Amino acid sequence: MNMNELRIPIDQGIAGHVATTGEILNIKDAYSHPLFYSGVDHSTGFRTRNILCFPIKNEGHEIVGVAELCNKINGPCFSTYDEELAQAFSIYCGISLVHSLLYKKVADAQHRSKLSNELMMYHMKVNEDETARLIVDKIPEITSIHPDVSIFSFTPRVIYDDQTIPCCLAMFEDMGMINRWRIHKETLVKFVLMVKKGYRDPPYHNWYHAFSVSHFCYLLYKNLRIDQLLTDVELFALFVACLCHDLDHRGTNNAFQVSSKSVLAALYSSEGSVLERHHFAQAMCILNTEGCNIFENLNKRDYEQALDLFQEIILATDLAHHLSAVKDLETMAKEGYDKSNPRCHTLLTCLLMTSCDLSDQTKGWGTTKKIAELIYQEFFRQGDLEKSMGYRPHEMMDREKAFIPDLQISFLENIAMPLYRILGDLLPGSECVYEAVKANRDTWMQIRETAKHKPITHGNSFDFFKMLDEDDDMSLVNNGEGGKENH
Repeated sequence: MNMNELRIPIDQGIAGHVATTGEILNIKDAYSHPLFYSGVDHSTGFRTRNILCFPIKNEGHEIVGVAELCNKINGPCFSTYDEELAQAFSIYCGISLVHSLLYKKVADAQHRSKLSNELMMYHMKVNEDETARLIVDKIPEITSIHPDVSIFSFTPRVIYDDQTIPCCLAMFEDMGMINRWRIHKETLVKFVLMVKKGYRDPPYHNWYHAFSVSHFCYLLYKNLRIDQLLTDVELFALFVACLCHDLDHRGTNNAFQVSSKSVLAALYSSEGSVLERHHFAQAMCILNTEGCNIFENLNKRDYEQALDLFQEIILATDLAHHLSAVKDLETMAKEGYDKSNPRCHTLLTCLLMTSCDLSDQTKGWGTTKKIAELIYQEFFRQGDLEKSMGYRPHEMMDREKAFIPDLQISFLENIAMPLYRILGDLLPGSECVYEAVKANRDTWMQIRETAKHKPITHGNSFDFFKMLDEDDDMSLVNNGEGGKENH
């Protein structure tokens, strides 16, 4: 405690009385008042003659302080008029105190946020040797990574992990974005490496998912020339959003965040799309990291538009957002895309983002089956966690109840097939994508009939995939293809 500071209990003395009762005390003769403590005068040499003590209240009329005026200069004591002035003055005191406390809370929150970002960036620190090598190495030709990389049937998951970053750089290069937006190679390398590092390792929502989603955006550019429908800024924001759209995904969905009262729900549940807002926030942390802002050379207008689009597109990955826009999308597909209509641009970018997000369903059966296995591994982990917390999981999350073929057929018929049908109506040349999804639906329907006669043992629906692998192995043997590896 400061040696010049004097403390007394809050319920004692004149100030204590005002603090506890909220009443104004106008004391004409201090030494004759029973609540007056003369010890202060004795220790300081000051002589108190009269006192006006009044409470300071906040907007909720709660007492947040007390002010005390001593020894009126131009009169024998404080008047009624002085009391009115003091009450008016106390309002400004209250506002100032509350704002001061609020400012401190905001400053503390900013410091905590900065510290959290520093910790996050420390743990997301990229390998310096890899960064230096990628900066020095020439960006490869996209076809050198795989000759079929630009066709819709190609599965990007066959690309080895150490080639995914060079492939991303090659896609940026092949779409002309590096030159168009004057992106420094070092900045691009650091950004993509940071994004990769920003993904956790749940079974499905990991870096390979983000890479696959981004690759499908590249396919739309190469095969359907979406750059002729979108502005340069829209295409740039879309591709970057594909890379970042699931950053720091924890392998649980929005409903789980809310029901479990997670930290993410506390931050974002009032706005909806909890995870998607978190993914965007994580992406912004990366962009705000020194040397990682690939938007840095855009002019002010393009920069602001790019960030707005970036947020809008990432939020559009919430399937609830897509479902709410389906009727408008169908209307646009029927009436045609109007390049001069801003609403059409918004609908198209969101449609393209969702098409990219679900693009694993557009690949061959081998990929689709493996993706389903990863998804239900993630789903059942959430279901197990919900059970341990005393919640009843949704059927698709419950390994004891889920009938996977039915769930997959329902998803493909109600979400994926309508999505890619609209895409086909809007963008001629993408019909093959819809047909691939439809073929996978047909395969699930065939499997459903077989699965009905092979009940899952031990109440674990995930065993279904073991049965599926055994059936596929038997099919290979019967076709004389034993020993071939299925990629």
